Amino acid sequence: MKRLLLFAMVCASISFVSAQRKFDKVSKVTSSEIRWWGYKVVKTEASSHSGTVKLKSGKFNFDKTVLVDGEFVIDMRSLMAGDVSDEDMIKLTNDLKSTNFFEVKKFPIAKFHLTKIIPLANSQYNSTVYGDVTIKGVRKTITFPANVYVTQFTVVVESAKFSLNRRDFKVFYQSSLKDYFIKDEMDIQFKVSTEKLDNENRVPVKKK
Repeated sequence: MKRLLLFAMVCASISFVSAQRKFDKVSKVTSSEIRWWGYKVVKTEASSHSGTVKLKSGKFNFDKTVLVDGEFVIDMRSLMAGDVSDEDMIKLTNDLKSTNFFEVKKFPIAKFHLTKIIPLANSQYNSTVYGDVTIKGVRKTITFPANVYVTQFTVVVESAKFSLNRRDFKVFYQSSLKDYFIKDEMDIQFKVSTEKLDNENRVPVKKK
């Protein structure tokens, strides 16, 4: 009986180690830029706001030399408005971080799990990126165009400007008429890379 129990424990240990060693190579993001845009219902330059948010951590996982997926953590506490005067910037930034919108004290991070990249031909962008984004604990599957370059274990992803519906993530005034003047779609655009690359050395992601 003791031998059987010991054998079971050894098998469990081997299974755990195997599960931990899921990827042959992990390439960490070393450079990133994330921008956002929000709009009033009447979408004009004067009625829009833009700003930035910072990536806390990011990585791409490889199976041998094949890119499998990517995992990214966004620091919502770094959320900033950047297109207004200093006084208005502080006011707008604090409002965005409050319970009116992103509730950063309760939800200090957002996540994006890149699950698939499909190459595109004859397009402004060379790929369609698929993934799951989690904001305020709500996860949604999204897709967007991007230029993706993979050279060995070096990865660069430059997204197009794409939209998320803030209401999908419960980002809205809970009880205020103010919310009816804000457009539901918010735009995002980002660039992440594992290291800097010259344009001449960039290689579009290849179809598996």
